[in-house]
Amino acid sequence: MKDTSTQVHTSYRVMGQTLVIDLGGRRRVLSSAPQGGGFTLASYLLNHQVEANPSVTGDQSKTFTDPAHFLRKVASRLGIRARTVGLMTAVPMTQLVTARVTSGGLWVECFATVGVTNAVRAGEWPPQRSHPGKPGTINLILITNGSLSHAAMVGVVQVATEAKTGVLRDHAVPSSHGGMAATGTGTDAVVIVCQLRGQGPSHIYSGTHTVIGALVGRAVANCMTRGLAKARAWRESHL
Repeated sequence: MKDTSTQVHTSYRVMGQTLVIDLGGRRRVLSSAPQGGGFTLASYLLNHQVEANPSVTGDQSKTFTDPAHFLRKVASRLGIRARTVGLMTAVPMTQLVTARVTSGGLWVECFATVGVTNAVRAGEWPPQRSHPGKPGTINLILITNGSLSHAAMVGVVQVATEAKTGVLRDHAVPSSHGGMAATGTGTDAVVIVCQLRGQGPSHIYSGTHTVIGALVGRAVANCMTRGLAKARAWRESHL
């Protein structure tokens, strides 16, 4: 039996322009994050809103030229000293959406900020600029109480991407460059968090034929659908 809720149990707070997720101790993380990306151990996750068109001088100059440095300074300003994985987005934190999906003793939670003004179709040639396109990013953070193999963590990235793209297709989101159906944005990031080895239910696989894969797909689809609605409402209110 599966249960879906928009409320998550993982501790988090929004501090100004920054989502801070407290993982309650060290967890295994796989991500494409600009700060702490790849396989690592971390205790906190950040999703920080940056200006849509940051200044090229002063402190903001490192926002795009050295995002890892910039995000480490954000963590320091917030008083976070433990190992942190950090993301950036131009999407306001008021558009944060969350979901929790459970089956038996296994659960998956999703935190997402959804912006699609920079939507693209995979395979489109990148624009000839120092940083691509308009501001718009889909940041997906997935947390589970399962203990996943490395292969299963990569599998979660695959399933999450399929679910994200499926919702974009369902809502006919076009590429901002060519008008074809978008598969994501040019600056998307994904974070997968699981328990340390030996802690929590063990999973070697996580594809769409597995329970954990199904939970990931449902959590991402839930957040993507509500995130797109929030993004649409925000755009309409700022026209």
